[in-house]
Amino acid sequence: MEIPLPLPILLDGATGTELQRRGMPPGACTETWVLEHPEVLTALQREYVAAGSQVLIAPTFGANRVKLGQRGAGDKVCEYNKALVALSREAAAGKAMVAGDMAPTGQFIIPFGDMSFEELVEIYAEQAAALERAGVDLFLIETTMTMAEARAAVLAVKAASEKPVFVTFTCDENGRTLSGTDVLSALIVMQGMGVSAFGLNCSAGPDMLLEQLRRLTPYALVPLIAKPNAGLPVTEGGETVFPCGAAEFASYVPALAEAGVRIFGGCCGTTPEHIAALKAAAEAVDYTRFTPPQRDPDVIPCASEKEARFITPDVDVGEVIECSSDLMEDILEAEENSPQGALKIAVLEEDDVDIFAENQYAVRDALCVWSDVPELLERALRVYQGRAFWDGTGDLERPFLEKMARKYGLVLL
Repeated sequence: MEIPLPLPILLDGATGTELQRRGMPPGACTETWVLEHPEVLTALQREYVAAGSQVLIAPTFGANRVKLGQRGAGDKVCEYNKALVALSREAAAGKAMVAGDMAPTGQFIIPFGDMSFEELVEIYAEQAAALERAGVDLFLIETTMTMAEARAAVLAVKAASEKPVFVTFTCDENGRTLSGTDVLSALIVMQGMGVSAFGLNCSAGPDMLLEQLRRLTPYALVPLIAKPNAGLPVTEGGETVFPCGAAEFASYVPALAEAGVRIFGGCCGTTPEHIAALKAAAEAVDYTRFTPPQRDPDVIPCASEKEARFITPDVDVGEVIECSSDLMEDILEAEENSPQGALKIAVLEEDDVDIFAENQYAVRDALCVWSDVPELLERALRVYQGRAFWDGTGDLERPFLEKMARKYGLVLL
């Protein structure tokens, strides 16, 4: 889906830290507190609009069944999302679009937790449907730390809506999320699934995000998003302070723009003053002077759950690995002994999908997922937390494979 605004786009700034500064107690459920004090949110968001924000992010960050359930409101997903979006729509007053915000549930899927991937998709599907009914203009899936949650949320949104989907991950100074995923692999997977924009949020200040966004530039086929904190927080006089002021924050805009960022915003510690400074800086950039990076068409990006991998059209996949109780050992042995950097796993029976799902995390190389049964191939691609490729063998019809490419990012050789 095309982004319904010309680039560059200016998002808003922090919600949580600004609400705390304006009276929300630490540890409060943001969504509930906002509904009890709506005038505080609408005043803040009106300030963001006045500062230049073109998109307000509705305060639905934790308005999913899991997070609301921890606050005793798990049965009010639809009610909360509808009311919170309405407040942002009121604040926008026709001068800005409203994004439905979706964020981590904190749940881990099998084998690292008790939840299946489809259960995770269903949790996000409930919120995505509620946000769609509430009339959001686009979706923002942010502060993502695991590929499973990002993929589940994207699948859920795309099943509920045809509106644009922005995705941002949060990472450390090495470009790794808390779960160990490289943000480059996240970019490859997310843009393969058809998101409208991808980037980084939270984490630290604009200096660290700039370094990681530069790593993404050569591979980004979608606009990049920068939504950093106002620096790393420090404690002064018993209070948490974000040290990066508005002028310093905005000084990174030219370098971010050169790295491919076209969607700017702020996360923790940023204020309407930061957004006003971003607006002035973004408007001063001559974007026409940046030339798109040259890409070699014979270098094809794939990804495992944690690592970016690159293949060529004539990649050698080695011996086919069949799903069995020894699948993990077979994967590890193949990766150790095969220099080609690619594996091929065949999913031939119903039980193979579950075996593959539980052992896929051993895969670090590029992966060809293969089946001669369309339904089994789709089920395997759905649970694979990376971007797989199809090596061109077998008799599956091209229209079906192209559908898998659009939905799951399957690379067709």
